[in-house]
Amino acid sequence: MTVTSGGREQRARGRGGGPAHRLYSVVVFVVLASLDNVAIGLVPPLYGPIARTFDVSTGLLGVVTAVSFLVSAVAAVGWAYVGDRGNRKPLLMVGTLLWAAGTGGSALAGGYLTFLAAQFVAAVGLGAVGSVGFSVVTDLISPARRGLVMSFWGLSQGVGTLAGTLVGGLLGATDWRRPFLLLTGVGLTATVAYLFTYDIRRGQSQPELVDALDSGAEYDYRISRADLPRILDRRTNRWLILQGLTAQAAFGSLVWLPRLFAERAEAQGYSESTAVVVGSVFATLFQLGGVLSIVGGLVGDAAQRRTPRGRAVVAAVGILAALPFYLVLFFVPVTIDVPDGGSGGAVVGAVLASVFTEPSVGLSLLTAVVALALTSANSPNWFALIADVNPPEHRGTVYSLGNLVNGVGRAAGNGLVWGAFQGLRTAFPPPLNFAVGLAAFQLFFIPTGVMYWLASRSSPTDIDNVHNLLHTRAERL
Repeated sequence: MTVTSGGREQRARGRGGGPAHRLYSVVVFVVLASLDNVAIGLVPPLYGPIARTFDVSTGLLGVVTAVSFLVSAVAAVGWAYVGDRGNRKPLLMVGTLLWAAGTGGSALAGGYLTFLAAQFVAAVGLGAVGSVGFSVVTDLISPARRGLVMSFWGLSQGVGTLAGTLVGGLLGATDWRRPFLLLTGVGLTATVAYLFTYDIRRGQSQPELVDALDSGAEYDYRISRADLPRILDRRTNRWLILQGLTAQAAFGSLVWLPRLFAERAEAQGYSESTAVVVGSVFATLFQLGGVLSIVGGLVGDAAQRRTPRGRAVVAAVGILAALPFYLVLFFVPVTIDVPDGGSGGAVVGAVLASVFTEPSVGLSLLTAVVALALTSANSPNWFALIADVNPPEHRGTVYSLGNLVNGVGRAAGNGLVWGAFQGLRTAFPPPLNFAVGLAAFQLFFIPTGVMYWLASRSSPTDIDNVHNLLHTRAERL
């Protein structure tokens, strides 16, 4: 394989960044991964106020979120395929501009259909940030550290969802349009930040390719349509993609967690505006266990060094072990003591104080942290396994296919759980209907854990095949 003058220019650009430039680039990519999840988490805490503004049912707002998940996932497949074939940086910039435009349009919408259309525009842009960004980040990470670094990538997305929930609940409690306008400005700023990022070379993190790339060669393999059947022929890919259907049905239902705690607050006599803030703060606190995804990534790296089944086994055990903690979380009675009608800061302060003064709140927080800590082992090890069992030019597309199935599962979980809430109302009055519905949907974690176990059986062969393929290609460069 010859090296063209264009390839030399591209290498020169790729090598032009020093450590500070690389660090800046990593920070930009991680922040953008969090911002797209801020956009996702912004709407659910504001279902009530938005529904009243547009004179529609809360269920129709749930439909917006569910369908947006699906639109984003479908768009990501196209973005990823194009990114695996060419220059990824412009795609990320265009995708960021699209979701910023959609978010701004949501704030300015005068009716439900306009809001729906704006959310769909944002969803198309979000598809690029996740899928193309994943492909770029995996080219920065050596296999030995994939679990750890991908835990930060996944953590940034979880933090983004938490920030969206919190910002939506606090800034949007009296005016739901404000958080959308704020996020639009942040998105436009992020697009400018992209202009100065380091151009990352495809395959530069692979040990098999290091010597060839350092000697002046260029890894110019690109995905083609003929590769798609080969991607699906890898058994590990099939399990990694399919597990998202059931995992995200459970995770998708959890976007209603703020509503569960808001309903509990209203059942205790608080006004809706105070209940929205309470629900958002409780949901944010209870998801702090996601920070421990870093531990899941570290454990996955350590397990992978001992056996090529390691990452998948860690994910399987974490998912299955979390189930009983989720079931407890939804049914532990929580006593809420906050100033009704008080400022956002006063309500937040009262909720935080209750963690230490109210045993039911402390127990709920502990249960939630353990549950989220265990399930958070899923994310970094899923990301790392996709990179381990696929060559560099396939990773964005495989991630997007997994994300598409994730989107279907999340949309199903988000949408169907609302029907479950309504169906359960006859037997279980609010907020108990929300608790029972959410608990039922966590049972989808059982087949998820089984599929990770099956992936642990096929991954050693698939990892070895990629290792041999890249060695062969390195000799030809």
